[in-house]
Amino acid sequence: MKLLTLDDFDLKGKTIFLRVDMNCPIDPNTMEISGTRRIEEATETINAIKNSKLVVASHQGRVGNKDYTGMEKHAEVLEKLLNRKIKYIEDVIGTTAQNEIKNLKEGDILLLDNLRLCAEENYEFSSADAAKTIMVQRLQKLFDLCVLDSFPSAHRSHPSIVGFAHVLPACAGKIVEREVRKLDEIMMVAKAPHVIVLGGSKVGDRLEAVKMLIKKGRADHVLLTGLIGNVFMRAQARIKAPLGIEREEEVVAKAHALIGEYPDVFSTPVDVAIDKDGSRVEVDVRDLNKEDIIYDIGHKTVEHYNKMISGAGTVFISGPPGYFEKEQFSLGTKGILEGVANSMATTIVSGGHLTAALKRYGLVEKIDHISTAGGALVLYLTGETLPMIQVLEEAAKRYRSK
Repeated sequence: MKLLTLDDFDLKGKTIFLRVDMNCPIDPNTMEISGTRRIEEATETINAIKNSKLVVASHQGRVGNKDYTGMEKHAEVLEKLLNRKIKYIEDVIGTTAQNEIKNLKEGDILLLDNLRLCAEENYEFSSADAAKTIMVQRLQKLFDLCVLDSFPSAHRSHPSIVGFAHVLPACAGKIVEREVRKLDEIMMVAKAPHVIVLGGSKVGDRLEAVKMLIKKGRADHVLLTGLIGNVFMRAQARIKAPLGIEREEEVVAKAHALIGEYPDVFSTPVDVAIDKDGSRVEVDVRDLNKEDIIYDIGHKTVEHYNKMISGAGTVFISGPPGYFEKEQFSLGTKGILEGVANSMATTIVSGGHLTAALKRYGLVEKIDHISTAGGALVLYLTGETLPMIQVLEEAAKRYRSK
């Protein structure tokens, strides 16, 4: 591997900055954490770092969004999972944080507050400029090593992702190490036709990512479900009513342009499931009314998509096709995942919702690689060098040239 790992360093007694991704779903009504998967994943690297003074850092949500909150609840969950005392402070780069880091003893774990409380963490920089931010300048002198284990954020160039690693010895954590090893193996054996299945509720960055996948020969067929499927159906004028999403006109226009540029690549649902008096009702897309809310794809779409999946050489799926958490709208997610699991293709599944679904349906063992990331993974599959990976490679070169 081009990257250094924890095995390359003597960690005993060292003060370590560990950047993880514990960005969890938050119930907007109670502000409680509603899913702890990301925190559970973070424990692997924390457990691997022994006899050190460990400072754990993560972001939570985006400024202005309902899931933007402090990390106190994360500390409570982490403490239970590790069965170890976690020090938590409502500070990131101030005097309190600096003094707590200085006073750590071997074996201590300190969790900083939400990194995005610092304005700088909400912007992207080159690694050299990130190293000049107040965050990095204030804290770098307190650390001996930077460990990056935030693969879902690897496509971002925030100070915590690229700044510390620019000025400190730096290595990959367990998740990043495993992701890079496995994905590099898959990229070497992946063969056409490449079938991409997209679902879930995220749309914005995916349109550019899909275009890149097509251009790089990594997407021969793109099967659309979820909100992104609705966007493309709106672009086709098959859905007449506004979707009520952010920057809708711009997003729909981009989808329309993609369909025009690659008319034979995209497939959209032929039937969908809506809620009628609490029951699942499947309707042809052409028969949708303006007031209908789509919760899943229908039987015909599952059958059509699975035929294409069965003939694939490589399948990548990101985002659930439907609101599978409700049993009556789980058919699309279960059906497509079964199609992926039973195919002869090399299979990659992305993101927390689909990971949960795979566990629910007992399909985990049938998938070649289950990734922690979404947008970062899509970019990695295009062959793009992610900012986090690039800065880790540069750190490895510096270390090995000594």
